[in-house]
Amino acid sequence: MSQEVLIVPKRETFGKAAIRDLKKSGMIPAVVYGLNEPPIAIAISPKAVARVLASDAGMNSVMFLQREGTDIKRHVIIKDLQRDPITSRLRHVDFMRVDMTHKVRVKVPVRLAGTSIGVKSMGGVLDFTHREIEIECLPSIIPGHIDVDVSNLNIGDSIRFEQITLVPNIVLIGDAHQTVCSVRGKAPEEEVAAAPAAAAEPEVAKKGKKEEKK
Repeated sequence: MSQEVLIVPKRETFGKAAIRDLKKSGMIPAVVYGLNEPPIAIAISPKAVARVLASDAGMNSVMFLQREGTDIKRHVIIKDLQRDPITSRLRHVDFMRVDMTHKVRVKVPVRLAGTSIGVKSMGGVLDFTHREIEIECLPSIIPGHIDVDVSNLNIGDSIRFEQITLVPNIVLIGDAHQTVCSVRGKAPEEEVAAAPAAAAEPEVAKKGKKEEKK
């Protein structure tokens, strides 16, 4: 859990002109909501947010937000981000207040570990279907990612959410029967596409020999 304290000013002005002024000062608009309290409009440095996103916990980092000029600190997590569709720069951040004694629901990235037997030894293809898993736990134990070992997967094998081993006090939310990943054989068209390429090599060699004789 991040112990970093981000000091943020409250936003008093709104609209396009206010956002332009924020950007000129190196800030972006954000909002803090949750725990049955009124939402608060704030400004925050995109560099500070990027630093949090680059940490091990990423989006699920629990941090302190402190209102500028006050001693008020609140635990929050990033709930949503808006980026510029062209530059990918941060445009807006939604923070959600969290109570460290109450469970929250978050989506955590799934990370595949190892190399499947079916891929390595039989030329199979690994399909990574669901790259996130929704869990419920206390904010202090949100994992940065969930590792799934695919080493023993052969062609035709798959791993479902219900087969993932989670640490104590973390509960899976949603459809446990959904497939996380699976290994399949190459489709006929993939095999056909590979065959002409392999067959062309001897023909090229033969052509080269004929040219040498001439």
